[in-house]
Amino acid sequence: MSVRRIVLASGSPRRRELLAGMGMAFEVVTSDVDENVETFAGPEDFALQLARRKARAVAGRVGDALVIGGDTVVELDGRIFGKPTDSDDAVEMISRLGGRTHRVVTGLAVVDAATGEHREGATTSAVTMRPLGEDEIREYVASGEPFDKAGAYAIQGLGGRLVAGVDGDRDNVIGLPTATLRRLLAAFGVIA
Repeated sequence: MSVRRIVLASGSPRRRELLAGMGMAFEVVTSDVDENVETFAGPEDFALQLARRKARAVAGRVGDALVIGGDTVVELDGRIFGKPTDSDDAVEMISRLGGRTHRVVTGLAVVDAATGEHREGATTSAVTMRPLGEDEIREYVASGEPFDKAGAYAIQGLGGRLVAGVDGDRDNVIGLPTATLRRLLAAFGVIA
């Protein structure tokens, strides 16, 4: 087992909680990269491009460490839903997702800052939302919870009431698929 310095390239409190729950000591260094993706082959590619971009940006600043970058997107009918820009955008996103099954995709990239070597993987879960009324959607948006969440909801928070079921990794829906991360870190000799 190798002991390595681990850096999480994310300010997400949810990712920090899940990583801490894996029993890992780590530091947080946010990437602050541009999150626009011009061309992509699908939601997995979209999420992996951003995860890689975030991990590499931080790797260039931290010296010898394994840097974890991640990005989560929601996809429905070929459309990618990132974080809502305002209340109207959040209402529109949740309205589209209501009563339907969508995909949540998290791309993870682990970069060895010393060598530039990297491993990456994407995890997909299917989330079914129950049918939702407009008043219920507006009340949820007014809570403020949707604004820094892909797809405008947080399954681990009040948004969990909107969800009828999850097929796949629930940690992925929260933003850090721990099983995938364990596999990526193992490639660098780190057992988590």
